Amino acid sequence: MERKASRRENECEEKNSNSESSELDKEYKTSLITLNVGGYLYITQKQTLTKYPDSFLEGIINGRIMCPFDADGHYFIDRDGLLFRHILNFLRNGELLLPEGFRENQLLAQEAEFFQLKVLSEAVKSRWEKEQLASRETTFLEITDSHDRSQGLRIFCNAPEFIAKIKSRIVLVSKSRLDGFPEEFSVSSNIIQFKYFIKSENGTRLVLKEDNTFVCTLETLKFEAIMTALKCGFRLLTSLDCSRGSIVHSDALHFIK
Repeated sequence: MERKASRRENECEEKNSNSESSELDKEYKTSLITLNVGGYLYITQKQTLTKYPDSFLEGIINGRIMCPFDADGHYFIDRDGLLFRHILNFLRNGELLLPEGFRENQLLAQEAEFFQLKVLSEAVKSRWEKEQLASRETTFLEITDSHDRSQGLRIFCNAPEFIAKIKSRIVLVSKSRLDGFPEEFSVSSNIIQFKYFIKSENGTRLVLKEDNTFVCTLETLKFEAIMTALKCGFRLLTSLDCSRGSIVHSDALHFIK
């Protein structure tokens, strides 16, 4: 009799355990939500979507806002499916984290407003304003003689990416022509310093001490900078040293879009 009673108790415990496990599985499955946003499917947890009270997504999940379903029974939201990944990442992380080079701030701000996420909308607008301010600030590149910084060329522009392009071009040419002599020039954030400048009737030349092999003339650099700027849609605002009477002979160039 005792064995039978013990068996029944074990069976009851197993049933209860299975029942509890089944309930947990159901609860876990119902906590997962699939959204169809502009044709892109996103699977996330209910708690993620309801993180911000009074938001559009919280309203859908809690039944305050009516939302259509697609053919597979998923919530369908007619918004930008690609940008929604940034909305979802914000809900998951609690902060705005965007990939390097992200340029769709205005669109993302509109999406944040649609989903009624005020904190995100303000964060995107703040980021956008900072980028706008940075783009208006003038950046420069200085190409000089390491022994005499009055010798050389300065290029100013209100577009950092243009300065970076010119800089990479000069470094590339210099490396190819100074192969085996890396100590002949050094590069920092805004300055390229060559060890040896030699002035001659043909203009200032960047040279190697060993055999006077030259990289190029400063006039060539100026010409290449001007041509690159024009191709990129910039205009030459002014030569910052007009006393010399010619752009070719000036010490600085200033470009603006």
